[in-house]
Amino acid sequence: MTTDIILPSSGMGIEEATIVRWLKKVGEAVSEGEIVAEVETAKASVEIEAPASGILTTIVAPEGATVEVNAIIGTIDA
Repeated sequence: MTTDIILPSSGMGIEEATIVRWLKKVGEAVSEGEIVAEVETAKASVEIEAPASGILTTIVAPEGATVEVNAIIGTIDA
């Protein structure tokens, strides 16, 4: 089963964020709730948690990419 990692809305009218750093690489195991990426909005830095446990199989938005809220930034296979 594949689970999408979504850029969540942080409120405050933020519509996009920039991927600052991925803490995991494709092929690495992740646990649900573990921080997998850091993003930066116009107002704050935000840590993105893995929504499920499994293997990080895809990084859709690489470091430096600017993505819209609710966009898929990566995927995890259970």
